[in-house]
Amino acid sequence: MKGLIQRVSDASVTVDGARISQIGQGMLLFLGVEKQDDADSAKRLCQRVTRYRIFPDESGRMNHSVADAAGSLLVVPQFTLAADTRSGNRPGFSVAADPEKAQSLYKAFVEEARSILGSANVATGEFGADMQVSLTNCGPVTFLLETAK
Repeated sequence: MKGLIQRVSDASVTVDGARISQIGQGMLLFLGVEKQDDADSAKRLCQRVTRYRIFPDESGRMNHSVADAAGSLLVVPQFTLAADTRSGNRPGFSVAADPEKAQSLYKAFVEEARSILGSANVATGEFGADMQVSLTNCGPVTFLLETAK
């Protein structure tokens, strides 16, 4: 499972011209699910994401998590993160989870995030939709987190 996190001052998701979710200060997460992932992978990555210290403390050092910073989390399913890009000029998706499994693990991730941060602090994209994601990246600060293979 892969999570691309970005520290944001705001982020939103629009589907078919309608804004379906938005957050202020917090973290935008693009979540990719691979074939070998399971419920434990979702839980472990979620715990890591919600504890990852990318927000500044009083000294300006990245010592606070999204929870410490009283921020929100926007979780967006991102099929293309599961691409194999190691060679060639076109991504391969042989390692990506099938849609049913990916959606189930995406939902498990969101449920875990809501149990950690509270439902009001977790927004989502729409699985399988053509989404337009807008964000203002602070820093910029972007990290790729992965569960162990």
